[in-house]
Amino acid sequence: FFLPLEHNIFDYPINSSLILRKKHTIKKALLANEDLIPKKIAILGGSTTSELRNILELFLLKIGIKPNFFESEYNRYYEDAVFGNEKLKEFQPDIVYVHTTNKNITSYPSMHDSLEDIERLFQHEVNKYTNIWSSLTHYQCAIIQNNFESPSYRLLGNLDGYDQRGALHYIRRLNTFFADEAQSRENLYLNDIDYIAATLGLSCWFDKQLWYSSKYALSFEAIPHLAKSLAAIIGGLLGQSKKCMILDLDNTCWGGEIGENGLSGITMGPETAVGEAYADFQRYAKSLKARGIILAACSKNDRNNAREGFTHQDSVLENDDFAAFEANWDPKHMNILKISADLNLGLDSFIFIDDNPAERQIVSANLPTVSVPDIGSEVIHFIDHVDQNYYFETVSISSDDVKRADFYKQNAERLQNDLHCVDYGDYLDSLLMVADIQPFSSVYLDRITQLVNKTNQFNLTTQRYTLAEIALIAQDSTYITLYGRLKDRYGDNGLVSVIIGKIEDRICHMELWLMSCRVLKRTMEHAMFDALVAQCRAIGIETIIGYYYKTAKNAMVASWYGDLGFDSISLNSTASVWSLPVNRYTNKNHHIKERE
Repeated sequence: FFLPLEHNIFDYPINSSLILRKKHTIKKALLANEDLIPKKIAILGGSTTSELRNILELFLLKIGIKPNFFESEYNRYYEDAVFGNEKLKEFQPDIVYVHTTNKNITSYPSMHDSLEDIERLFQHEVNKYTNIWSSLTHYQCAIIQNNFESPSYRLLGNLDGYDQRGALHYIRRLNTFFADEAQSRENLYLNDIDYIAATLGLSCWFDKQLWYSSKYALSFEAIPHLAKSLAAIIGGLLGQSKKCMILDLDNTCWGGEIGENGLSGITMGPETAVGEAYADFQRYAKSLKARGIILAACSKNDRNNAREGFTHQDSVLENDDFAAFEANWDPKHMNILKISADLNLGLDSFIFIDDNPAERQIVSANLPTVSVPDIGSEVIHFIDHVDQNYYFETVSISSDDVKRADFYKQNAERLQNDLHCVDYGDYLDSLLMVADIQPFSSVYLDRITQLVNKTNQFNLTTQRYTLAEIALIAQDSTYITLYGRLKDRYGDNGLVSVIIGKIEDRICHMELWLMSCRVLKRTMEHAMFDALVAQCRAIGIETIIGYYYKTAKNAMVASWYGDLGFDSISLNSTASVWSLPVNRYTNKNHHIKERE
């Protein structure tokens, strides 16, 4: 689905006035999408939130989420959270957003306060928020909390930032406390309005007239920026973030055309201002790879010439940093399709960076689910367009995330090995695969939750769970839970598969079964199901009931239960239910050894 308005209306740099002016038209167009994911979002506001709710709805619709809102009465955020609200209880939110700002800080240190007085003030403030967060945990949902923006004036001037009595120093202490709590509390996530306000400028963030007249704690201009950040966090919770950045080369990774000018003729490195900017952009891309973002190259170039560019003495990126590399004279959208197939990633996993507006337009027109920021042609702006669009927003970073780029590079090596095998079974055996399949463990709950909320293709039900919900399921004896890790001769693929089965009257209902796309077609799915059946037999389960719910992305598993030998109970265009007697099943994994 694509918005029939300016295609970059939600992209950096945000045109706030245009979004505010056209919000009804935009909403109508976005609601035409038939594949929206419904989510219940409670906004507990310390100031007026009605326009924020309206604009947040647009940004959520844009990323495929249809919100149903509960909105607290003005400045009732503490009461609704701590003392309860019957309507909020009935609402049963999936996400609670606590919209507080520095206007909600109860009191600041005064010039006459002792250090002990200031500490009492601080403890009173932090206790208020710990009460809120603790009270909201019974909803078993994600809690998004603003930190605090800097004050609009400094009573002590520069001293305000480091004197214990300074408001700025006090806010920084609170923000540090919030950050520590978000690290230690399950399901607490920070919306960094301190950074957003600093990026916009405090004079743009806060509108005194609007505050005094309507009690909005931020300007109308700032609302779309805040909404974009919130939507990115929610998208990150639900696995909507991008996975791969595809880079053009000439005048994108370096200045000039390497095919025309040769290695010595391209601009890169500290000798010139523009060369330093290209090196910085490469450094940014390499840093993204280090945190798990996959890099790919797509260039109209001779392949050898293109590869040579990364041997330049001042190149930060190296050829080995790319999981896929397409350099030829084919149309770029065709090469992106090949990259998608080689990496086994959906097109909506990609962003494409190219300095050429014509190439950007062609890719956008032919592959509209690929994100193509309008980066312009000046390299000094490239990072801003990637960073400020929140493409790679995440709510946690696991050890598997950091290794993701290496996983996909290893896949390329596996494909090369495939060319030398007699048949596919021979190829699978040559990988020397070993699976570790176990019940959920506290060590892996973060990664399990992340995989649950990011996996779309091999996902039978596409159920989403919070970390708290996964933790409860892991401890509940009425569930069978399994995670699967897979290693082979080329490396560790990490945790790649999850099963959740609900036990009722000797029946196991398959609430969730998913597998990462990076190990598709390696029979890990068979190893997982063999392990599930073994668990069922061990505890006397007689029947397994499988469910398939159709989404825009999981058509590949529509007939999966039938392929495993299940009998169809009900079948229609959007869902199906399947049944399998446990005693009828025979193991199907023949190529993966299970770790004992």
